[in-house]
Amino acid sequence: MKYFSARLYEKMLNCAIAEGMVEDDFKDWRTSLEEAKKLEVISAEEFLIAHELLDDALGPGFSVRVGQQMVIEDYGVLGLSWRTCSRVGEIYERSERFFKLLSNTFVWQTQIEGDISHVILHREAHRRGMELSTEASLSATVVVLQAMSDQKILPTQVSFKHSAPKDLSSFHKAFNCPILFDQTQYAISYKTEDLNLRTAKADASINNYLLQQVDEKTKGIKIPGSKFVRDVESLIKDALPTGIPSIYHIADLTAMSNRTLTRRLSEAGVTYRDLIKKTQESIAKNLLRNTEQSIGEISFLTGFSEQSAFNRAFKKWTNQTPLEFRNSNQK
Repeated sequence: MKYFSARLYEKMLNCAIAEGMVEDDFKDWRTSLEEAKKLEVISAEEFLIAHELLDDALGPGFSVRVGQQMVIEDYGVLGLSWRTCSRVGEIYERSERFFKLLSNTFVWQTQIEGDISHVILHREAHRRGMELSTEASLSATVVVLQAMSDQKILPTQVSFKHSAPKDLSSFHKAFNCPILFDQTQYAISYKTEDLNLRTAKADASINNYLLQQVDEKTKGIKIPGSKFVRDVESLIKDALPTGIPSIYHIADLTAMSNRTLTRRLSEAGVTYRDLIKKTQESIAKNLLRNTEQSIGEISFLTGFSEQSAFNRAFKKWTNQTPLEFRNSNQK
C-alpha cells in the first residue's frame, strides 16, 4: 500500500483552516481532522485527493504555502534525526534512510556538480495530487534548511516535471529563485557550500568541544580521558541516524587525525569499535524504555539500515529481543 504520514495530512488540513476553511468542510471526507490525530499513516490515494480538493478550494500555490508552514517537529522521528545533523545537507542523506517512515512514494538523491548540488526527488507525477504533494515537499525543504542552519539559505533553482499553474505568486515568495516547469525531474538546487554549512546545533556543540582542545594546547589543561570518551560518544550519537560513522568522520569533527583519536581513546581504555557498540546499545535501551517509537524507527536512529540487523545485534548485547526488553522494562 502506498501511504503518507498522517501528520502531513493533519498539517495540510490545519493550513486550510488557517486560510479560511472550517472543519465542517471536511465532514464528508473519509478521514476527519480528529480521526487523523489517532492514525500513524493515511493512504496515498486519500492524501492526494485531499491535495486536489484543497487546491481547487484555495487556489494555485496552496501546496507551496503548506510547505512553508512545515516545522521540524511535523516530521516525527525523521525530524528528530535532523536535529542532530552536523551539516545542513545531511538532512537529505537521512531522508534517504528514513523516507519510508514518512511515505513510500518518493526517494531523495543528492548529485554534486562542483559549486552546485542538485537534490533530486524521484517521484512519478501520475496525477495532479502527486504534483501538488511534490510542490509542498520542495517548498518545505527551504524552511527546514533555514531552521537547521539558522541562516537564510536560498535555492539557486527549482525544477518541476509538471506544467506551471496560472498563479505563481506563492512559488516566487517561497523559493525566491528561478523556477522551471515541464522538466525531466523534480529537483531543488543549492550552492554546495551552503549544504556543507554546520548546523546551528553542531556549531554550538562542536565549537564547545574545540574550545576545550584550545585550552589543552595553550594552557596545558588536558581533557580527562573519561570526559573525552563522553564527548566522542556524543558525536557518535548525533551521527548514527545517517548510518554508523567512520572514525575518519569523527576525527574530522574533533579536528584530530585518525591516529590521534585512536590513541586518545586507547589511553582511556576503549577502542572506537567498542564505543560505537556501547553508544548504539545505550541509545537503543533508552528509546525502548522511555519512548513509544517503533522498533523500526529505533533501528534507524541507532545506525542500522535494516530492522533485522538491529534485532540480531540487540539480542547479542542483551540476550533479549528488542520487544522482550521493552516488555520487561515497562514502567
